[in-house]
Amino acid sequence: MKKNVYIIAVCVLFILPIGFWWVNSRVNKQIYEKSFISMDTSMQLSADGSNAKKAVGESEKKVKELNDMASSTIATSDVSKINNAAGKKYVKVHPEIIKMLVASQKYSKKSNGVWDISIGPLVKLWGIGTGTSKKPSDAKIKERLPLIGYNKIKINEKSNSVMLTQTGMAIDLGGIAKGFAIDEVDKIYQTYNIKNGLINLGSSSIYGIGKNGKGNSWSVGIKHPRSYDSSNYLGIIKISNQGISTSGDYQRFFIQDGKRYHHILNGATGYPVDNGVMSVTVVVDESVPNNGMIADILSLTVFGLGPEKGIKFINSIPKASCIVTTTNFKIYASSGFKDKILDLNSNFKFAN
Repeated sequence: MKKNVYIIAVCVLFILPIGFWWVNSRVNKQIYEKSFISMDTSMQLSADGSNAKKAVGESEKKVKELNDMASSTIATSDVSKINNAAGKKYVKVHPEIIKMLVASQKYSKKSNGVWDISIGPLVKLWGIGTGTSKKPSDAKIKERLPLIGYNKIKINEKSNSVMLTQTGMAIDLGGIAKGFAIDEVDKIYQTYNIKNGLINLGSSSIYGIGKNGKGNSWSVGIKHPRSYDSSNYLGIIKISNQGISTSGDYQRFFIQDGKRYHHILNGATGYPVDNGVMSVTVVVDESVPNNGMIADILSLTVFGLGPEKGIKFINSIPKASCIVTTTNFKIYASSGFKDKILDLNSNFKFAN
């Protein structure tokens, strides 16, 4: 029997918006902008109109509330409560946590386990991005593997309760929480009748609403995955009323004995995914419910599937498209994506 692959990421920080703060502030006096820190990363919100300041302020508060619920490093969070009760009992949590868990289960099944939030024990073991990361022993990795499995997460939607069936299990929502937060901010923006704005939650998860200050679609630069120059882009994508998410091997990683170990883990082997993929960028249209959350899930899922299977997977999902960049600097594009990239860096070539 073919062994399932389980993948999740702690945090991804890879898309960089191109100069939109400067453009908007100089062209449209109604644009209100604010930067803040949440979910362990810098975030920026912009909105236009008379209610822009209220919309941004309420959105910031909402993002921080979600972080308090979904973080696995905050002792009082719902996720920590679930993890601490693993193998013991059901835990009642906020309905928004249930919504993330239900969506995760759906895509775990759809991807045959490539997407899986039960990767928490391996995330903690590797500690990538914490400052204490190092390659664990094979024995320690092997000990954690039986704890991985999305089918061991039991969800009772009626009572908003969750149970991890095995002691030592742990979920991690780092690969979905920012996308979920984007959808919640978008709801707030709609309540305040915001027609134009940008929701940038950590650069890896972005949603462009309407137009920028010049009346054009929002320009988003996809970072060159092997350049340390923050202004060096793989290419530029224009978005309007679309969510975009990028997952890559180049932001949270360490080098040991000449080998790169990154934060996107394969739960079947216990090691970082090693399939020749450097980065994946997914775009999902506004017509898709919860498009921010779905974009985050899809970018990590495609990363785990690899170029051929990943493109096939995306092509089966309406209103979603993507590119996959591999370590030999080739770009694989799904239907409808190739023409979206502007100013493609000369280091890269399309494979198809």
